This record gives sequence, C-alpha cells and structure tokens, in this order.
Amino acid sequence: MERRDFLVRTGLTFAAGALASMPVWVGGDEGQASPAALRTWKGVRSQFRLRADLVQMGTFLLASHPANVREAISRHRQGLDRNTVEYLHRNEARLEAEVLRAAAAYLGASAGDIALTDSTTMGLGLLYAGLDVRSGQELLTSDHDFFATHAALATKAERTGAVVRRVRLYEPGTETSAQAIVDRLMAGVTDRTRVVALTWVHSSTGMKLPVRRIADALGAANAGRDPRDRALLCIDGVHGLGVEDATVGQLGCDFLVSGTHKWLHGPRGTGLVWGKPDAWAAASPTIPSFTGAASPGAANTPGGFHSFEHRWALAQAFRFHQQIGKARIEARIHGLATRVKNRLAQMPEIRIITPVSPELSAGLVCFEVAGRSPADVVGRLRAMKVVATQTPYNPSYVRVGPGLFNTTAEVDRAMAAVTRL
Repeated sequence: MERRDFLVRTGLTFAAGALASMPVWVGGDEGQASPAALRTWKGVRSQFRLRADLVQMGTFLLASHPANVREAISRHRQGLDRNTVEYLHRNEARLEAEVLRAAAAYLGASAGDIALTDSTTMGLGLLYAGLDVRSGQELLTSDHDFFATHAALATKAERTGAVVRRVRLYEPGTETSAQAIVDRLMAGVTDRTRVVALTWVHSSTGMKLPVRRIADALGAANAGRDPRDRALLCIDGVHGLGVEDATVGQLGCDFLVSGTHKWLHGPRGTGLVWGKPDAWAAASPTIPSFTGAASPGAANTPGGFHSFEHRWALAQAFRFHQQIGKARIEARIHGLATRVKNRLAQMPEIRIITPVSPELSAGLVCFEVAGRSPADVVGRLRAMKVVATQTPYNPSYVRVGPGLFNTTAEVDRAMAAVTRL
C-alpha cells in the first residue's frame, strides 16, 4: 500500500492547515561541499574528522563521514527530535526521492530500478529470497564469496529444492588473468544454472573480478533460453562502489547489491539493490513495502521505520563523490593501492595476495608476513599508529585499503611500519 494509505489507516495524518505550517528542510546546494574545497586531495581530507595521529587504512570496513554527510545527518536528526511525526510526514517522500535520484545519477541507472536497504547483507538476503528459482535449478557461486552470499543461497536452496554449486576462480597469491577467471566460471555454468552469485572485489583477497567479461560470456550462454531459465548475474559490489569509475550499464550485471557505508563514505546503515527492469521481473518482494509498487525498486524497498536521518543523508554521499569526480577517485585510490603493493614487493618476508594489476584489483591490498599471524601483524601496526584489519576468512590475511583521503606520505609511513615488524 502507499505510505499515505498506511498513515491514514493508523490515524497518523494531519489537517492540511497543520501540514502547511510545518518547517521544511530545503535541499539543493545546501548538501554540497564547496567546489574549491574539493579541488585538492588536501581539501578532500579536510572534509573528514579522522584522527591525524593515525594512518587510517581500514575505513573500507565502516566509513568515516565527510562534512556534508555529517551535517545532513545532524540536520535531519534535529528535525526529527524536535517534531518527529510532522518532520517525517513533511519530508520523507521528497528526501527519499532525492536519495534515489542521486544514486541513479551515480550508477547511470533509473531511480525506479533501485531499492533502498540497510546493508549489503540485507540486500543479498532480500534478493536471493525473492528470486524465481525452481527445484533442480542451480545457484552458482565461488569459493571466495562473502559468507552472507553462501548463507543466503543455502537458505534459498533448502526452500526451493535448488542446488548450490561452487567454483574456484583462482588461487590466492598466484598469477592469473581475467580470461582464466571467466573460463573457470563458465566451466561451472550448465543449462540448469539460474543464479550466478559473485562479488566484484573479494574482501578475502582483494581480487577484482572482470564483471563485464563474465556478463558477456553469460549473455552468450543465455541465448535462446526461456526467461525463467536464464542465468541471472548477481553482484555483491560493496568493495567496488565508491572506487571504480563504472556504471551498472558498463558492468552488465542483472543485479548489483551494495552497502553504501564503506568506500562511498555514506551514512552507516545504508545500502541498495539495483536491478535491470527485465531482471526485476524475476524477483518478488521479501518484506512488504510502504511505498507501493510504482516501480520495481519501490516494491522491493522494505517497509517499516528506518534510521531516517541516515537514509536521507545518503544523497550527500553520492553528491560528494560526483563533485570530486568518479574517474579522479578511481585514479587516486588505485594509485595509492599500487604504491602499497610496490613497497610490499620490496620486502622479502612479505607475500602479496592481491593481484598487482589494476585490471584485477581495486583499493584492497591483502598480504601475509612470514612467521607472523595476521592478528599479530595488525596489533603491531596499531602500536605504531597504523590502522589495518585482518580478513575474517580461512586462510586469513592482513588487509589494508588506502582511501581517497589518504596521502602518499601516509602510505609510506604505513609501509615503513611494516618493515619494522
């Protein structure tokens, strides 16, 4: 049902005169950083409140907010705290529409094809639960994917009688190529494959999959198939979104699922699912929507009350990246990550797990240190004021991810710390 219909039925509507007197938050340029402030990387860094005494190499795990996102969250929180119901009714529809427009502009998509969620994990669960899958069909994934993908597919198989199959796309830390990865994947595709569930950039190794090549290969395999038998390419995009200068059209996937609180530096607890219009036809909503079925994205956006001040500030995160420039951000993060890998390659006790080539890597860099556990390395680096993380997989690696706010001097300082381990 429409949100307005829901509110009418629960007695939460107000007279027109009362609505007209409510304070309205005015959008537009108010949520923009000044262009001059973002012309230099020093200016970009000034938008964050990161501790200057630490080299921050782990914000890909959970983002630090830039100034325009912080200010929007604060503005909406104050409005809700002062007059919750009226601020919600007066602003919700317009602010959510602004978020969808900003997301669509960033993704090169239609706003109606985007569903809003709270995280990558939520999006994966919603998508796989709702896909049209029949008994005997196959759900293909890889050994390298996030546990949320594996768990959601296992649940889908249990409920439908489908079969989960996995392929190993590469051996971490060994040389491979984009074509070799495509060939390994396609060797696992059969005429019963209904879902191909993959991750754009693996949080376990830093490997970036050649999604466009995979999409093209699957397109050829889908030729002549009935729509209900077509293999749908579903991508967990969380470690590519906010790094790679690509639109969903350029990726070629059927669905892109991502949290927006990592590399994009969006409000914590926000995310999205994008789908092609014909792909959305194969998905049914898992949680009832409060915004009706005017579009596939609206129908698949879970209803209920959310952390509205965070959701409504997501538009500012997309605008922040658009102001800096997607191509400029990609070049910056790739450049810093390459600097990390080049420095690590000079250390004989280091084994780099992430491919050196930008074709097969993004911002994450995973490595191991001979004779030391990842937890020990992360702890020792923190003692030297370098924030790194440990991958939550088996095997586990040390993981760093220079962000758009980092400097070359910080990268050098972090790598100097690694040499002192």
